[in-house]
Amino acid sequence: TDMETCYKLIRTDIAKSLKLKEKRFGFEPEVTAKLARVPGIRIYEVGISYYGRTYAEGKKIGWRDGFRAIWCIVKYGR
Repeated sequence: TDMETCYKLIRTDIAKSLKLKEKRFGFEPEVTAKLARVPGIRIYEVGISYYGRTYAEGKKIGWRDGFRAIWCIVKYGR
């Protein structure tokens, strides 16, 4: 399970109702945490094929992004 792949399918009305603040890799945990609190919706996980870029190919995530993602899970997951 990797929420950082950026693959999400969300109804437009629900997506517009989320007040999003994060940028970069804090965005994914914020979206997931806020969606989990919307009454009446279900979150499903489906398998995907995903092949991440290497650093040589332009991979953008670093260790700071990992800490930011953890912080966002704590902050928005309350």
